[in-house]
Amino acid sequence: MIATLAGFVTTSILKQPKRVLRADEPLLSSGLIDSFHLVDLGLFVEKTFDVRIDDADLNADTFDTLEQLAEVIRAAKAG
Repeated sequence: MIATLAGFVTTSILKQPKRVLRADEPLLSSGLIDSFHLVDLGLFVEKTFDVRIDDADLNADTFDTLEQLAEVIRAAKAG
């Protein structure tokens, strides 16, 4: 799951497919991605993992690292 998320971020958002993202690397709080890209990431997550992400969860508290994002996905799948 984290590899899939990292691949999307590096290829589609950062346009740096060879870049390696750590699972705990801050994305939003570091400025690596911005709020516009956050929406793209949210849509990717919903489509790829077949989950619904509440708009209120699209923030640095839940989407700042790939680890946090994976946890949100797991929780959404668990219902």
